[in-house]
Amino acid sequence: MSEQTLARTGGIELTGIEIVKEEERTATPRSLFLPWFASNISVFGMSYGAWVLGFGISLTQALVVAAVGVILSFAICGVIALGGKRGSVPTMVMSRAAFGVQGAKVPGIISWLTSIGWETMLAITAVLATATIFQRLGWVGEDHTAISIVAAIVVAALIVLGAVAGYHIIMKMQAVLTWLTGITTIIYVILVFGHIDWAALAAIPNGTVPQMIGAGVMVMTGMGLGWVNIAADWARYQSRDAKGSAIVFWNTFGGSLGPVVLISFGLMLAGSSPELSDAIGNDPVGALASLLPTWFLIPFLLTAILSLLSGAINGIYSSGLTLLTLGIKIPRPLASLIDGVILTLGTIYVVFFSPTFVGPFQSFLITLGVPLAAWAGIMMADIALRRRSYDERALFDSAGRYGAFNWGALVIMAVACVVGWGFVINGFAEDAAWNNWQGYLLWMVGGKESPWAFGNIGVILALIIGFVAYFGVSRARIARQEHLLPDAGAPLAGK
Repeated sequence: MSEQTLARTGGIELTGIEIVKEEERTATPRSLFLPWFASNISVFGMSYGAWVLGFGISLTQALVVAAVGVILSFAICGVIALGGKRGSVPTMVMSRAAFGVQGAKVPGIISWLTSIGWETMLAITAVLATATIFQRLGWVGEDHTAISIVAAIVVAALIVLGAVAGYHIIMKMQAVLTWLTGITTIIYVILVFGHIDWAALAAIPNGTVPQMIGAGVMVMTGMGLGWVNIAADWARYQSRDAKGSAIVFWNTFGGSLGPVVLISFGLMLAGSSPELSDAIGNDPVGALASLLPTWFLIPFLLTAILSLLSGAINGIYSSGLTLLTLGIKIPRPLASLIDGVILTLGTIYVVFFSPTFVGPFQSFLITLGVPLAAWAGIMMADIALRRRSYDERALFDSAGRYGAFNWGALVIMAVACVVGWGFVINGFAEDAAWNNWQGYLLWMVGGKESPWAFGNIGVILALIIGFVAYFGVSRARIARQEHLLPDAGAPLAGK
């Protein structure tokens, strides 16, 4: 967006899902580091340490699967981000090339639900942390209701305002948040390092291969796969000659660096204290704050909330764009505002009515992780098959080269989801009873009590089916689009 346009709009981005203008495509791959790093540097990442060890694996095993899961999942985001550069449009608009202009609304709905769910979970974490830390300071009693209500309102308002502001203000904000969060996290590590019990960590027994896979899948769905549906939103501002390999690298590096370090340290903290590990299940950030001296609680709380808000703002910004791709004719800022209202209602439900945080959270990750993995597999195959940039205008024309519906892609995604949900299981049946229907194909590997039941291999199967099936059946379709129709998209620049 030009400086003149920004001045007229008070710095608020008004660009919705339309094609980004050439004069606005000035970003470099290196600029992708900040939004991805800032969105994933939150101390919330340490909480994954408790959840990974909860699968019954050793510290060494946990360190390996956490690193592999994080890096692999953000590498998938990096590949999807290439579509933003090639099409100058948000992620879910870009996916119209694979699913058809109207057919893309099906994964669009799933994407929107996923983004809303992530934003809500981050907001919930911020509210719970505020109540816990205020109680530790003696500012509130055992009843957190009043402070939780105030925190929920303030957190939701900040998220919505940031998302309404848009891309340019978010990028400036991320630069500040990255430094604040990084410095505070380093201080946190120094202050609580003495709580690590190396003997206790060494005594944790090894787990089985299915348990390692289950932990790795949980990390993947909670990290990169949770962002994959918005991965191209930032890349649409990339210069035409930006190298594709650099875009993949800076997405992967920016998204992975913080979580790999944070989860590793969280593993050591959770493995040293069963009590802390249990507490993280109900209040992730608040439990981590329980190890801190009183004087550092307020700085920790402020930075933790800001880092959580950073991720939520990125999510609600993109969920607003996704809402527009579904055909709702409203300005982008209003779309973000609508999502903010839904976020507030979801936060109120979990904070005041759900018995635990971890139950709904993990069930949410696995349930929507399956269709996201299937969609990601299809989109990676589509990107791999194309040799020319997307025909940007055709992405908005149902009669254009991409058509209204690509039933092949929709059927592949449906089959991948049916298989995927059949091989995952809800590990918190009482706290998230709404999805106890999963796991209906686990009889093939020994039933719901077998070692493979909690491996959640359905997510991996959905990703593989989506990629292999689409790659296998779409060569001819994409060749016709790129070579047999007039005015094909331009040859790829920078690959």
